[in-house]
Amino acid sequence: MESLEAELAAARDLDVADLADAIESIGFECTRCGGCCTGYAPDEPGGAPAGAGVDEAESGCHDGDDADREPHTATVFPDEVRRVADAAEAEFDEAYDWRDVARPMPFGLEPDADGEPSGETFEWALATDGCGDCTFYEESGGEGACTVHDARPLICRTYPFSVALDGTSQPMGEAVDEAGVVRAHECEGLGRDISREDAEELAAALKERAVRELEEAIGVRDGYDPAASERTDGDVVVFDSEGPKAADGTPIGGE
Repeated sequence: MESLEAELAAARDLDVADLADAIESIGFECTRCGGCCTGYAPDEPGGAPAGAGVDEAESGCHDGDDADREPHTATVFPDEVRRVADAAEAEFDEAYDWRDVARPMPFGLEPDADGEPSGETFEWALATDGCGDCTFYEESGGEGACTVHDARPLICRTYPFSVALDGTSQPMGEAVDEAGVVRAHECEGLGRDISREDAEELAAALKERAVRELEEAIGVRDGYDPAASERTDGDVVVFDSEGPKAADGTPIGGE
């Protein structure tokens, strides 16, 4: 496996035109189905760990066909959390804090004696509502929409694509199509015509995301402080590129 620094150099060397060629060859058009913004049935990839689901029959979420639906998970960078909060404040004319936008990524966390999550995790996920959907997702007339569309994180801007570099995220399980270093993940919009302009815009965002993911991974690695968990008495600690934080985004100081 290449070092993260080597993978970062490879990400920075990615050619946007080549990425756009690959995206064009695969094809994509967003159908606004909401599949990448909502919770998942238990047999679908991309949801939270088993046992963290929402009982649709009791909650009245979606159509109730899938019991114990798993919450949506989408990685968001620390600066993106703040940008989304600003956009939400402007959209809804009310204050948004860190917890309104992001939550600790559930992977790696375990319930404590009171059933509350505890442990360490290394990413933030967009906040979800009681149905396990992204809190900024809304649906009208059978079509989904993002209420902070212009400020949406890179993971949302580039779905369903990823690049085949170690240290970058591969959403929604295994790829279902590929071209060059570009991987396409499950989405009903795949295989549809895409304009060159849209392909290039998506490709530029995909390169930016790959670079940011690797920069974030290096920052997490270099700033990891195992003593931070001891200072929180077993509560959740999120290690991001800015240092350890509590579940509400508050920095955890050193001794």
